[in-house]
Amino acid sequence: LGCGAVSVDFVSVVASYPKPDDKIRSTYAKILGGGNAGNTLTCASRLGLKPKLISKVADDPQGKGILEELKADGVDTAHIIVSDGGNSPFTYVIVDDQTKTRTCIHTPGSPPMKPDELTDHNLSAALDGVSLIHFDGRLPDTAILVAREASRRGIPIVLDAEKKREGLDDLLKYSTYLVCSKKFPQEWTGAGSIPSALVDILMKLPNIKFVTVTLGEDGCLMLERSAGDVELEERDVDELLESLKLKQDDDFATLPSTVASKEVKLRAKGIIGCVDGRLVLGSAEKIPAAEVVDTTGAGDAFIGAVL
Repeated sequence: LGCGAVSVDFVSVVASYPKPDDKIRSTYAKILGGGNAGNTLTCASRLGLKPKLISKVADDPQGKGILEELKADGVDTAHIIVSDGGNSPFTYVIVDDQTKTRTCIHTPGSPPMKPDELTDHNLSAALDGVSLIHFDGRLPDTAILVAREASRRGIPIVLDAEKKREGLDDLLKYSTYLVCSKKFPQEWTGAGSIPSALVDILMKLPNIKFVTVTLGEDGCLMLERSAGDVELEERDVDELLESLKLKQDDDFATLPSTVASKEVKLRAKGIIGCVDGRLVLGSAEKIPAAEVVDTTGAGDAFIGAVL
């Protein structure tokens, strides 16, 4: 079950990102379904899961298009609220064909979703048969309502921590697994490095079993907590990461690979205490520049695969 954002993405590819007051033409344009949770559950469905989604759209052409596209991809939309008025969420996505970067300009849906729109009966029906819940950090009040009931039922939670958002700290307390953007760990903890920030996150959030950070073309890094019931060697987390990088096989540099440390007691500079766990470094496939389309939804697709 997912709870979060859906939208319509108006995607335009341009030769290069415009300067202020420029008038340019797109080289390619398309209208696609989007939104963090919508993207993630679409990926999960294509990989064989049967996801359900809690979200909200308006009864407008965009909302109808969102529902139709999700249904076509196998996502259960029975728990998506449809308002009589207002507008469905939409995003303008400008893709720079030179750098392959994208700029998103989002317009939220109106009126916003309120927790009381999800009745006790509907919430219970949405949670029935669910073995895992995904939150994208959107719809915070509704997400907290769902998270509390999921916690009561013992259903594990995967949280997408893209950036600091309203209500995110409350969701973190209920979460079992955390997947975050490259910037989030240090922004949230203030730590001096990403590995140190991952240690700090597990120190501050004892319910988290693993935290994974996406690193774009450099792959991903995961810190997985261990039971801590045996005596372990103590290691500095930044030094451990450097040793893992050296282990990555240059012969397979063009293919994704994973290297993991043994379970150790991890310390980090400036952080009091240690975390028992293992560090896992995953590389990403090297895609030729000519084959790169854009990075829209890349993180969402990654989380869909994690689910």
